[in-house]
Amino acid sequence: MMTVLRWVAVLALVIGAQLAQADVTDPTRDHPLPDPAMEAQARAFMRDIRCVVCQSQSIDESDAEIAAQLRNAIREQWAAGKSPDEIRDFLVARYGDFVLLKPPFKPETLLLWAGPFVLVAIGLGVILMQRRRKDPTAPVAAPELSENERARVERLLKGEDAS
Repeated sequence: MMTVLRWVAVLALVIGAQLAQADVTDPTRDHPLPDPAMEAQARAFMRDIRCVVCQSQSIDESDAEIAAQLRNAIREQWAAGKSPDEIRDFLVARYGDFVLLKPPFKPETLLLWAGPFVLVAIGLGVILMQRRRKDPTAPVAAPELSENERARVERLLKGEDAS
């Protein structure tokens, strides 16, 4: 039991030493702005920027390394006094309109805006075409019976004809 406790203590010391030696200049770590108001404004701006790796998350939510690098780049520009429009223009120039969670409506982004509606229209068209086709599993109407066949069915139902 004492050996296990010693190993846990050694492991805790090693982990603590690693954390103490962590590189504070690491670009994949967040470096928040010292002013809480500026940090809050920058974080609000980051909620409108798409993570280029995750694609369904903003860089504010993402844990990807590139998201941390983008957050830090935005903070640097924010601290340098750049406006949100200047920072947005920088990101769009580097990554395209796709980096914005709400891309502007223009000819280059028409597919981003119209794509979902086109896919829904195609899906509805396929469904309507399928419904208009005759159902192959529907029962086929039985042909009319002749008088002889009707008479035989009647005899069979009464149990008179065994042949």
